[in-house]
Amino acid sequence: MLADSTSAGARELPERDETLDLLEDGIREAHRKVQEEQVYDAENGKVRIKWIRALAYGSNVHRQIQNDRYLEELSERLDHVEQRESDI
Repeated sequence: MLADSTSAGARELPERDETLDLLEDGIREAHRKVQEEQVYDAENGKVRIKWIRALAYGSNVHRQIQNDRYLEELSERLDHVEQRESDI
């Protein structure tokens, strides 16, 4: 949930972990909809395709955020190694 950060009512952006949690919830819901929805007519088919797109999009964004986290951690580890080597 987003919290008010100022008296003007501006909203803070969620932290990375909160964003990942929200994406995971959305991915689970989209996956459930894709699996459970019955296609009886063309309109239901269109809705199902939209859920499939939402599932793919959410999964891709989740993957990108995880990759960003990995790269940041890798950069920190490299900085640490370089610092140790410069201390020698």
